[in-house]
Amino acid sequence: MKKRVGKAWMDADTFGRSLPRGVGLNLLVPEVADMEAFCRDILGARIVYSDADFAVVELLGSVFMLHADHTYLDHAMTGVVDGVELRGLGMEIRLYGADPDEIEARARLAGHTVLAGSLDKPHGIRECHIVGPHGYIFVPSAALPA
Repeated sequence: MKKRVGKAWMDADTFGRSLPRGVGLNLLVPEVADMEAFCRDILGARIVYSDADFAVVELLGSVFMLHADHTYLDHAMTGVVDGVELRGLGMEIRLYGADPDEIEARARLAGHTVLAGSLDKPHGIRECHIVGPHGYIFVPSAALPA
């Protein structure tokens, strides 16, 4: 059951046809607002649109979506997240070209869990691991100088 009040920013057909070729990401969340705030305030994303049901997030030149669990009641994935406290287990959402030190500092200041602080890795990048709302793991990383 949708909670949106009023008309959507764009009809679903138009939005779907506007998506670029590539890989898409859709995060199912109990409520959109906390993940939207994390994406905006910690990761530095631009929120293209947001309401109680759905958000479109632009980050590092990519677009991804947030859908509230209640919007999936008539979806093939209905129930897959019922009772699941930590979402995205076994998946890292990697943010290439993001400053891990800046994002780590904002995450710590806001009280988010930092699984691993910013470190130079042998595979040529500096990265950190941050737990976002609902257990999604974000890994901002930047290439090391050659």
